[in-house]
Amino acid sequence: MTQKLTTIKTQIQRAEQEAGRKAGSTTLVAVSKVHNADTIRPVLDAGHKVFGENRVQEAQRKWPALKADYPDVQLHLIGPLQTNKVKDAVALFDVIETLDRPKLAHALARQFTAQGLHRPCFIQVNIGAEPQKSGILPEQLPAFLTLCRDELALPIIGLMCIPPQGQDPRPYFALLQKLATENDLGQLSMGMSADFPVAIAEGATHIRVGTALFGQRPAKT
Repeated sequence: MTQKLTTIKTQIQRAEQEAGRKAGSTTLVAVSKVHNADTIRPVLDAGHKVFGENRVQEAQRKWPALKADYPDVQLHLIGPLQTNKVKDAVALFDVIETLDRPKLAHALARQFTAQGLHRPCFIQVNIGAEPQKSGILPEQLPAFLTLCRDELALPIIGLMCIPPQGQDPRPYFALLQKLATENDLGQLSMGMSADFPVAIAEGATHIRVGTALFGQRPAKT
């Protein structure tokens, strides 16, 4: 596991160098969904501190204890967030990457006030306009940002996307970069195990890598 982490970090450094970017300008979000605490601990022991989970309930089963042992961990929610899970998500996660609709924006604003916490948020953009995927359509982004930033005072720090499967991701990553620049957002969460070097070349500040680090999801027993 630690060798895989070293390999991925070397690949990140190479991609940054080839893109003419500052070394260390890309954050690796280690996607630990479906993996248990015993699998995650070696990566924590190796000094990695940023992790991503897809589901609130799954994260609640393993991360409170892990956070108690590794208090400097930063946990990102990278999966869809139901409004009935917002209270728990705000309490557990340090960053919300999947803000994708007005109802969720209002729910987050209420919980940030109620809990006295203001978690940084990425807006998820449906960059390929795919009907089966979550996210704000690119043309809807300016109005949604007005709601989130101006009306609700949410701490929006960047954009997140998942490009269409089986297509060249580069134009989609480039579009997300363009949208971020147009809307004065400095952070981009894009790129996964198969395409993160391309994402880095297109300006990703956060890449979400699971399979390349933890391997395939464990078989159900």
